[in-house]
Amino acid sequence: MRIVLIFFKFGSVFYKMDNQVIKILQTGGVGVLLTDTLYGLVGSALNKKTVARIYKLKYRQNHKPPIVLIASIEDLKIFGIEINNGIKESLKNIWPGPVSVILPCPYKKFEYLHRGTKTLAVRWPDKKSLINILKKTGPLVAPSANVEGLPHAKNIKEAKNYFNDEVDFYVAQSGTKNKPSRIIRIDKDGIVVLRE
Repeated sequence: MRIVLIFFKFGSVFYKMDNQVIKILQTGGVGVLLTDTLYGLVGSALNKKTVARIYKLKYRQNHKPPIVLIASIEDLKIFGIEINNGIKESLKNIWPGPVSVILPCPYKKFEYLHRGTKTLAVRWPDKKSLINILKKTGPLVAPSANVEGLPHAKNIKEAKNYFNDEVDFYVAQSGTKNKPSRIIRIDKDGIVVLRE
């Protein structure tokens, strides 16, 4: 496995080197990079093999759906997610930001993502460098960079302890909040907070 180890002292430098990362992700690769919340183990949400590889790397339980990062609210259409005007207004008050929203996705073609729950946890992050990547790669699954049941990696050294040379790249940036996203569900009763 070819490893691209990229370190950045300042987050704003990231955009200058992201083409290499984008190319790897576009071709089904998997890597570790800083999302808007934690370091994530990322790969294309539209590639079944990539998603399966991430589950294997994390030893993730098969019934647990991953969080999916999108570049804009329009990306919901990729998954056939239709939202009414009320939900759209609620999302505009939440996104972009560190909030993952559980939305209905009953389609069999996305069962490898929703894992039978018929819902997806989706987040539109508020991070320019990440949005630039998402615009070119399409939606990315981005569970935290750790083995299931163990603490999330707070830096690249910790991520490498988990995944060694089993991933295609590591990107280190400063500025991690080291806090997972808030998870909510929006339904007819309003907003239900599932994780603060």
